[in-house]
Amino acid sequence: MNIVIVGSGKVGRALGEGWRKQHRVTFATREPAGAKAAALKQAGFGVVALNAANADAANNVIVLAVPWSAVENTIEALGPLAGKVLIDTTDPRTAAGELALGFDDSGAETVARLSRARVVKAFSTTGAAKMADSRYPGELMMAIAGDDAGAKNTVMALASELGFAPLDVGPLAMSRYLEPLAMVWIRLAYAQRMGTEFGFALLRR
Repeated sequence: MNIVIVGSGKVGRALGEGWRKQHRVTFATREPAGAKAAALKQAGFGVVALNAANADAANNVIVLAVPWSAVENTIEALGPLAGKVLIDTTDPRTAAGELALGFDDSGAETVARLSRARVVKAFSTTGAAKMADSRYPGELMMAIAGDDAGAKNTVMALASELGFAPLDVGPLAMSRYLEPLAMVWIRLAYAQRMGTEFGFALLRR
């Protein structure tokens, strides 16, 4: 599978490292000649300009892993995304660190309206360190929401490859509940000083 990751921060880099064993992973950046791009190339990743990320018809999945404040401009720069599988990993947070949307809308639904892609919400309810290494005494849960069954199946398989227990929580509108869950993780990790070495699991009996 060909995966283009838009965003070279902690989340994008962790996902890229996890998937590169089985897939072709390329990073898209606004500065393909910059220092971050050079580091990615040194690590063996492909790098393309943001406005060229959507040019290859063979790209199966695009991952949106940029700060919330950059989402609208990034989607505009990517060009037509209708019909593409787009994984939204973003957390819709204000500059003050509060949830920017809620109740009757979500970041993922906003991404879907802007892009017209087959958007799936995933990889937003835990920290980047879990994506690089999800090995815990029990399986870490990865909640996944989306309206397109085929796109969701693709993302659930990608989550499994990283060692997560994928959980289909329903339509994309369920992101209205997943994004606040991400805020719970952030609050516990930093404000409550639990650190980042924890995640959420689903227990059955």
